[in-house]
Amino acid sequence: MPSIHNLCYTNSALTQTKGLIPMTKTELAAAIYQASHITGEFLLRSGQVSNEYFDKYLFESDPALLKAIAEAMRPLIPEGSGALAGLEMGGVPVAAALSMESGLPALFVRKKAKEYGTRKLAEGPSFDGARVCVIEDVVTTGGQIIESVKELRALGAVIDTVLCVILRGKNAAELLARENLTLIPAFVMGDGELTVNC
Repeated sequence: MPSIHNLCYTNSALTQTKGLIPMTKTELAAAIYQASHITGEFLLRSGQVSNEYFDKYLFESDPALLKAIAEAMRPLIPEGSGALAGLEMGGVPVAAALSMESGLPALFVRKKAKEYGTRKLAEGPSFDGARVCVIEDVVTTGGQIIESVKELRALGAVIDTVLCVILRGKNAAELLARENLTLIPAFVMGDGELTVNC
């Protein structure tokens, strides 16, 4: 049975740009959760109402957290990667931050190719024949990743790895493995807490 690729790393200090406060990966997980976990009354996609919600855009729009996340994820980028493909919409800021941290070019991948202008599925440099690492913010099922990877592969990308900030779904790794994709999350969400993937 396929499992999540566990890439254990030390809890070394990361630099938080806001005030240059050193932050361990465990502290980063807590900071992401604290920034993104909100309470109130929320209608979920399923139609259910919840009194709590994890708003991922709150950590993605915070420059200090985004920089710290990129620092934590940079070592997870597979050696030999030629580009980082951020999936619309949440994967785009993460891919941009990782691009700045790693020096690798970023691709910004739409859910559907534009029907005007360049009509591209992915904006950025040419990736035909390049080893591309897919970047996503939060993975629950992996369905959109599978669709996007199929389209990118049809355009010549060589893809075998998906990095995500947070894994929320239990079966996503198995579903992605069926498409010859290894999922590497930096953090895992479970039982109301965010933990380092180790």
